Amino acid sequence: MTHTLTIEYQDDLLFRLGVSPEQFSAEARLLLAAKLYELGRLSSGEAARLAGKNRVEFLFALTQIGAPMSNLRAEDADAELGFALNE
Repeated sequence: MTHTLTIEYQDDLLFRLGVSPEQFSAEARLLLAAKLYELGRLSSGEAARLAGKNRVEFLFALTQIGAPMSNLRAEDADAELGFALNE
């Protein structure tokens, strides 16, 4: 089952941003997916689907909006490094 989220906005917003309704919608989807991924609420694959992209496209798009490609917390990264180094 799919659901729809509706966000109301005026034409002047599109004018100020210099984008079409389609561009605004795509950017809004990407920003929502990126934030949920950053918070660890979605995996990169889930976030990519929400953004309407494949996983690789989504991860590269993160750098274009200033979001981190990895959502590992510092303690998780330390554990991963320890595992990789056989500690």
